[in-house]
Amino acid sequence: MEATSRRSRLRILTIVPVWIVSVIGAIVVGLTVTGDRYLVWLPLVLGASILVTFILQLATREKDGLVDRTTMSLSGSLVILGVATAIFAVGAL
Repeated sequence: MEATSRRSRLRILTIVPVWIVSVIGAIVVGLTVTGDRYLVWLPLVLGASILVTFILQLATREKDGLVDRTTMSLSGSLVILGVATAIFAVGAL
């Protein structure tokens, strides 16, 4: 039972911060970039999300569930930034 609660805690502690970085990055890009320059900056936000993901995964030193946590982190970031791209594209029309 303790291993399951540890995995759940690790999942929350390593996935949610990456999503928060993606949301904050998308908001900053939306507030500071004009025109279609968001297409340049949002991939950089995704790159930062990837780096944060790997830093958090290495900091946990836990190999069980590594692929699941990494996949969830990066999939969520990709969805968040995809939605942000769609919103910025509609706003640019």
